[in-house]
Amino acid sequence: MSWDLDTQSADLRAQGLWRDLRLLDGVKGPIVQVDSQQLINFSSNDYLGLAASSELKEALKEGVNLYGAGSGASRLVSGTQRPHLQLEEALAEFKKTQAALTFSSGYAAALGTIPGLLGPSDTIILDKLSHACLVDAARLSGATIRVFPHNHVEKLERLLATAKGRVLIVTEAIFSMDGDACALLEIVSLKERYGAWLLLDEAHSVGVLGPQGRGLAAALGLENQVELHMGTLSKSFGLSGGYLAASRQVIDLLINRARSLIYSTAPAPALAYAAVHALALLSGQDGDLRRDRLWSYLAILHPEPPPASAILPKVIGDENEALKVSVDLKTRGFLIPAIRYPTVSRGSARLRITCTAGHSQGQIEQLKAELDAVDEFK
Repeated sequence: MSWDLDTQSADLRAQGLWRDLRLLDGVKGPIVQVDSQQLINFSSNDYLGLAASSELKEALKEGVNLYGAGSGASRLVSGTQRPHLQLEEALAEFKKTQAALTFSSGYAAALGTIPGLLGPSDTIILDKLSHACLVDAARLSGATIRVFPHNHVEKLERLLATAKGRVLIVTEAIFSMDGDACALLEIVSLKERYGAWLLLDEAHSVGVLGPQGRGLAAALGLENQVELHMGTLSKSFGLSGGYLAASRQVIDLLINRARSLIYSTAPAPALAYAAVHALALLSGQDGDLRRDRLWSYLAILHPEPPPASAILPKVIGDENEALKVSVDLKTRGFLIPAIRYPTVSRGSARLRITCTAGHSQGQIEQLKAELDAVDEFK
């Protein structure tokens, strides 16, 4: 087989699918510097603006002073320190579950959880638009994989009726590229009727939706009907990491089965320490004020119909055309990268606009005026 990497690279470029790392300098909240140009960043998942908050920066510094820069070992060797357990206890209380387990990333949480619980005799049923980490984890498990069209609950029911072994439904609460919500009420009803379990990835809903920012399941009063609550610390929490909240039995089993936990050095205890503070901010009065501000901004950017989340996609279609629109917006002072295949399906390249509480109203109104002037957004 040929190792002609030049041809592979040229093919990607010709299709408008080549990527380069984008260096951000001088990051000050939503203002970033790219190629010596100051831009307003409308591509961040820091929905509540906590990453740049003085409170979280001070908590991280305090954590380093108390616990050092790194953990030094995996969780099962000598890497578990007090902040890790404090964070997991706080997450379990926040998600109304018996226990929780943290991972180095949301991706690691998926890769540890799904193969840790299911195997070749089981069935995993995924929404077609589920995040790549969920797809990869399902493949790694060796279970039979079935896919239903996005939010197509009738097809989901047909798949449930013929599924073998233990059955896990996997979906995102808010879909990362479309910004819409899953049909959670219907999915919960079906999984209970057929005796399946549900893994709900709340990465883009925690902090934004529900009482205390607890997510979509809490907003709909369904927290107790979801077996596996997956989430991340890298979006509304303003840090990095992932978690699973579930029953004590599930968490204890994953401590023994989740390879991405067992064979990874534990996240820095200072990071866990800061995440406890982030959770307190997110779920408290400060979080409510930030959520109110975020939703007021979203009403300016997209008044009708009201958006389901802080993600506002604009589908352009052609990959090269999406790149051109992104570059045009950059010349106008906005960082909104084009999202292309394989992150989204071919022919559905888009600009994924994300709004945060860290923006000012003036920046939101400036973006609104620019988008109204761009033909592709009319």
